[in-house]
Amino acid sequence: MARSRWVSKLPIGLGLGLGFGIAWKSSYDGDSSPVEKLTLAADGVVRSSRAVYTIAFIVADYKLSLRRFSSDSPEYRTKLSEVHLRSAKKLLSLCEFNKGFYVKAGQFVSALRQVPKEYSTTLSSLQDQANPYPFKDIREVIVKNLGKDLTQIFLSFDEQPIAAASIAQVHHGLLKDNQEVAVKVQYPGLKQRMKIDITTMSILSTSVSWIFPDYRFGQIVSEFERAMNLELDFIQEGNNSERTARNFKKNNVIKIPHVYWDLTTSQVLTMEFCRGQKVDDLDFLKQSGINPLKVAKALMDVFSEMIFVHGFVHGDPHPGNILVSPVSHGGFSLVLLDHGIYTELDEMFRINYCQLWKALILQDPQKIRQLGEQLGVGKYSKYLPVIFTGRTMESKSVLGTQMSNEEKKHLKQELRSLKMDDISSFMESLPPDFLSILRTDGLLRSTLSKLSTPRHIRLLAYAKYAIYGLTVNSNTGFSVEKVLSRITADITYLQLRLLLGILELVSKIKDMRQYLNNKMETISEMVTSLYFSLYLFIKRAFTVL
Repeated sequence: MARSRWVSKLPIGLGLGLGFGIAWKSSYDGDSSPVEKLTLAADGVVRSSRAVYTIAFIVADYKLSLRRFSSDSPEYRTKLSEVHLRSAKKLLSLCEFNKGFYVKAGQFVSALRQVPKEYSTTLSSLQDQANPYPFKDIREVIVKNLGKDLTQIFLSFDEQPIAAASIAQVHHGLLKDNQEVAVKVQYPGLKQRMKIDITTMSILSTSVSWIFPDYRFGQIVSEFERAMNLELDFIQEGNNSERTARNFKKNNVIKIPHVYWDLTTSQVLTMEFCRGQKVDDLDFLKQSGINPLKVAKALMDVFSEMIFVHGFVHGDPHPGNILVSPVSHGGFSLVLLDHGIYTELDEMFRINYCQLWKALILQDPQKIRQLGEQLGVGKYSKYLPVIFTGRTMESKSVLGTQMSNEEKKHLKQELRSLKMDDISSFMESLPPDFLSILRTDGLLRSTLSKLSTPRHIRLLAYAKYAIYGLTVNSNTGFSVEKVLSRITADITYLQLRLLLGILELVSKIKDMRQYLNNKMETISEMVTSLYFSLYLFIKRAFTVL
């Protein structure tokens, strides 16, 4: 009994010791006062201890719950799903309690379609979680960064934020020249808190990998740290937004808010105020007379061009960062916000990724395997069609439609043979650029689903811009070669679109034939039933007579 009490208290003691060590070391850096360092250290102890305690119990749950089952048995998979769900709920609670970067980490993981669905589904609720800071703290950050009191800069400044996220909140203001602005203010003490939280996550990730060699999360933690470092620098965010605006200067659909550089620092970002509603707000779209399908197509065109042509990709396209702003007669513009997290794709990766999508659309297994090797995923390349198009490598059915029952059965059998080691190895094998693209694609697909978008819309957009992306080179300006290259790309895209159209038509004809066959069978059964009923009626009538 005494030993079990000692074991149960071990995570608490470990958490306190580790938490204080991490917190004090991390809070020591920077120009914080001794009181601020002590406060951050104390907060770090609580947050790190809670994290260690939660992860320790999750690890114990996996160990104890699965120890009696063979990894190949149906019971193991059922039990594994149960443990996944329990663990995901514990992580959700941890993120909700610790807030800040833990919420960001939960959001980051929930957007990865490659993690078990119990985690992605449970943690997806964190996308809307945010508690604003008291205005007193926000005012202090603004004054400290801009060197002036709010009354010296603004005619008016709303104390109530118009949006709040895990690392910053946004306020509406009116400048002295009556220009409306949105002022994004970073929460105080975030850089020190990030050091504490990332260090804790790294240590816990390494510890879990040591206990469970099949579970390796180093790649995800590294990518998350990279993203957070970018997001905390508002100067970089302003530069990203201006670069994106230049990339889309000829596109009238996308709107990037103007940055007021004289009122912008690494912790305060002042931008043009743009009105609009979340891209997935169907009630708003209906009231405004805007066709959701047109919105979905425009959204996919913008992000496809980013990925395949520019190689400069917005890394957090959740609905809160994409607004629809109505224009007269049912028109609209897409307002793209929050440019903190961007990925600049390696040029060779961009070209290979364009080639991959061309091969996926043409359903070319040999080319997909070859590109999988070049992209670093090796033997896991056979799962690329499943991840991106919902099709197996051997499938010949129409892209953009549901898998056949036979395909589903075959895929289910194949996935059953996969162990956590395979999934973990796959994630670890992905280049950082690939991981970023997967996350962006996951968020886009979620939005398209909310807009009830047909599957082929995404596929056609990716196909179109993958072909265009293969014609891009470092040369700028006009040239005969460039024009011919673009014409060739257009022709290739039209061929792909025609191919998809034909395949879709064939599929619809098959469905109609099946429908008519089923109807004929139903009519035949109804006629037979009617004849039989008449026979019984006549027979009874004769019996009575």
